[in-house]
Amino acid sequence: MSEEKSARRERLFYSQKHGYDLISDAERADCDAYCEGYKRFLDAARTEREAVKAAVALAEAEGFVPYVRGMALRPGLRIYQNNRGKTLSLAVIGEKSLAEGAVITAAHIDAPRLDLKPNPLYEDSELAYFKTHYYGGIRKYQWAAIPLELHGAVALRGGETLDVCIGADENDPAFVITDLLPHLAADQNKKTLGEAITGENLNLLIGSIPDQEEGADRVKLRVLSILNEKYGVTEEDFLSAELEVVPSLPTRDIGLDRSLLGGYGHDDRVCSYAALKALLDTPHPGRTAVCVLADKEEIGSYGSSGMGSEFFENFMADLCRTQNVELRHCFEKSFCFSSDVCNAFDPNFPEVSEKRNNARLNYGVSVVKYTGSRGKGGANDANAETLGYLRKVFAAHGVVWQSGELGKVDQGGGGTVATELACRNIETVDAGVPVLAMHSPYEVVAKFDCYMTYKAMKAIAL
Repeated sequence: MSEEKSARRERLFYSQKHGYDLISDAERADCDAYCEGYKRFLDAARTEREAVKAAVALAEAEGFVPYVRGMALRPGLRIYQNNRGKTLSLAVIGEKSLAEGAVITAAHIDAPRLDLKPNPLYEDSELAYFKTHYYGGIRKYQWAAIPLELHGAVALRGGETLDVCIGADENDPAFVITDLLPHLAADQNKKTLGEAITGENLNLLIGSIPDQEEGADRVKLRVLSILNEKYGVTEEDFLSAELEVVPSLPTRDIGLDRSLLGGYGHDDRVCSYAALKALLDTPHPGRTAVCVLADKEEIGSYGSSGMGSEFFENFMADLCRTQNVELRHCFEKSFCFSSDVCNAFDPNFPEVSEKRNNARLNYGVSVVKYTGSRGKGGANDANAETLGYLRKVFAAHGVVWQSGELGKVDQGGGGTVATELACRNIETVDAGVPVLAMHSPYEVVAKFDCYMTYKAMKAIAL
């Protein structure tokens, strides 16, 4: 083939390259260093409450201060607002007025898990259990026969709130949901994966030694005595508790080349950390840079801490009021990078993905024009101009990116917080990290994609 014909193909065809063929050794070192920080964050942020605490600690170390209504908003001021300990809004005030809009990154910090029911503790056959109710879209069979931890908060009748964490320390006990032995699973094996373990089977084994006091439920009594001694709680206090069961599996490098990360909660804390870190590393933005870390996305973004509430709108309205700007005028000039994970192409299950359009590991941040299901139901569906803008920004800042979608057209689908931002008349696009085994207790991502998602958010904020 002549050089002229080869150049013509190069000019007309679109082809992608593996990420590690595109970066220098120096940037590869930056990628690895970034992911070490992310690993520490992910292990500290097992719940949305813990994610907020970890994020606030990182922000305060970089000069962020709590926002107080009416405070002067000088350029470069770094502020945050904590909403009920479960959602966080942060901003770096820009040189330009909010009348010219803001640059917003949005991600969610909740993840699929098991929640304890309001009356969880019971004894059966001299074994003590906690009843659970799963949160978000899980595959229930994946939560049996793995070590589990208990995290959360208990609000006492007197007004005090206690933090609970059992299982995170290596000297703590762990918990487990038992499954059948294969020798006796003939009937279970005839069921579908979705039926083999039901929601009411997700009972957490928590004790087996009876109390010395005579009477019924002696194992339950002993468990309550341990909890009362450690935390001062009684059984009634479970009525006002948020206690979450999460995998007791630390984040680790995956693969002989250490190119991947395995851990619980990549969806969507991998994007939350990228959004947060990009903001922390943006000292003097032109337009005000904002990061919002929201709760409740996995169950529809409802509730006072979900993106569907007005906590973010109120935060932005306060900032706009200080500059005598109408909120609607700010929003119509703003841009939002709604960052959530998408599925990565898995060669073990090729039948659920359309290979030409599915994101792949190590090909960079995945821009998802539309999410939703089947006929784009529930999608934001970003416009052509927005995608053209991203192409320009990414090219200028060396961001490696790819296009992605959530599986084959009729296979299923999902949503993000993008629709909640877009309905406020904010130009919004979905983009994030491709994930293998999404919503499982141990998801897998590529370090390269994590770093490029951070790099993309930082480029947008400049």
